[in-house]
Amino acid sequence: MHLRSISFASLAVLLTAVLFSPTPAHAATCESLAALALPDSTITMAQSVAAGAFSLPATGRGAAQRNAAFKELPAFCRVAATLKPSSDSDIKIEVWLPASNWNGKFQAVGNGGWAGTISYPAMAQALVRGYATSSTDTGHSTPGGSFALGHPEKLIDFGYRSEHEMSVKAKSIIAAFYGNGPRLSYWNGCSTGGRQGLREAQSYANDFDGIIAGAPANPRTRLAGWGIYAAQAVLKEKASYIPTSKYPMIHQAVVGACDANDGLKDGLIDDPTRCKFDFKTIECKGEDTASCLTAPQVVAAKKLTSPAMNSKTGELIYPGFSLGAELGWGIQAAGPEPGANGFDQYKYVVFKDPNWDWRTFNLDTDVGLADKIDNGTINAINPDLGAFQKHGGKLLMYHGWSDPNVPPESTINYYKSVLDKMGSGPKSSEWLRLFMVPGMGHCGGGEGPNTFDMVTMLEEWVEKGKAPEQIVATRRTNGQVDRTRPLCPYPQTAKYKGTGSTDDAANFVCR
Repeated sequence: MHLRSISFASLAVLLTAVLFSPTPAHAATCESLAALALPDSTITMAQSVAAGAFSLPATGRGAAQRNAAFKELPAFCRVAATLKPSSDSDIKIEVWLPASNWNGKFQAVGNGGWAGTISYPAMAQALVRGYATSSTDTGHSTPGGSFALGHPEKLIDFGYRSEHEMSVKAKSIIAAFYGNGPRLSYWNGCSTGGRQGLREAQSYANDFDGIIAGAPANPRTRLAGWGIYAAQAVLKEKASYIPTSKYPMIHQAVVGACDANDGLKDGLIDDPTRCKFDFKTIECKGEDTASCLTAPQVVAAKKLTSPAMNSKTGELIYPGFSLGAELGWGIQAAGPEPGANGFDQYKYVVFKDPNWDWRTFNLDTDVGLADKIDNGTINAINPDLGAFQKHGGKLLMYHGWSDPNVPPESTINYYKSVLDKMGSGPKSSEWLRLFMVPGMGHCGGGEGPNTFDMVTMLEEWVEKGKAPEQIVATRRTNGQVDRTRPLCPYPQTAKYKGTGSTDDAANFVCR
């Protein structure tokens, strides 16, 4: 998981800024919060952490970043709690409260994959910006989806309940510590965190004033089914397997054919939906070599990049990879079996069989079964965001066009469904915007400019009424910025003005 807010390299800069913010008087000491009584909750830790003294638990993800990432943290009050909204719930949360210079706001951060851990790096980013912040393990501490087998309440916790319960309890803890609750509340998440953000907007409209939902892994049942379908296309038959060594060759061919469609040859496919590429153009004329695809591999490549459809009804199940994402195909198609995010959904949730064979997956019947079983537990597909809009909420969505984990057209499809439900006139852009990122992978990475500050954009939108007309993204090579490019509100794209460096965002306009 990557949350596109700000890199750890910028922590020191933000520290300087928050040092000049007003310092609230505390209503309680940090340690006294251990006695705080909250419904269905037990405070398990309340301790003051000195500036630069925090380090990740031994089992925490990102432990390798420990020394570099957390030495810049200011002093804070660290509160941990266990929430039990059901008899089988065991939701762990942490709430971090700046010891001084609190900005008066709350930022909850999302998870990735099947979660199972507190998102400490994302909390650190929020804390340095002066936020009180929180994260949850979503109710379990094991990797993958095995926790869901025989535990329907834990699945509900993962699906939506843990995020809402965390947000409610975090606000109570904030109020107890500072003497007043946050004046504004934000959600910041990508991947699973993006789906979590959408579900908050759909089901708990008053939890947050602004939501950043990046690359939502949504609807999960269909994304999981597509992942198995994609794996079958390449892994089920030996002849169809495409070695990862061929990915660069395929990618170069696709970019070579589609790069100039936007009028600028810059190594990026600006809008892959306008790109038409026939994989037969790189089919081997003779023996199989590293510079071509065999006939079965051509068929597999077409399946990977085409929408998965129900063969009986013609219904769209899920979009395929966008052209330009070839370097990341291996996440779904390198084997020896599908990735755990999708595989575990069907193994533990749908068929409830740890020995289920993914080769038996049937796209036509099994996705419908998964939808029926889910019944709104994990999928966040409700397009009616009327309550969130009425609350005054702002929803800022983004997705990388070269995402190899979650095909990006899925996010466009949800965005369009909201407009269809709520109306697509000018008023929709007052509270809902989507930004597509050329060349970016899943929540970051990729060949295009992939670092941008969504948090500041959302703050200006919520707090000053300044809607984001463009967001400048940067690309770094060997630590140096070598390209900036504006991201534009969908369906606009960045167009070169015709003069100046094509690596400078100032020479582009959104239209």
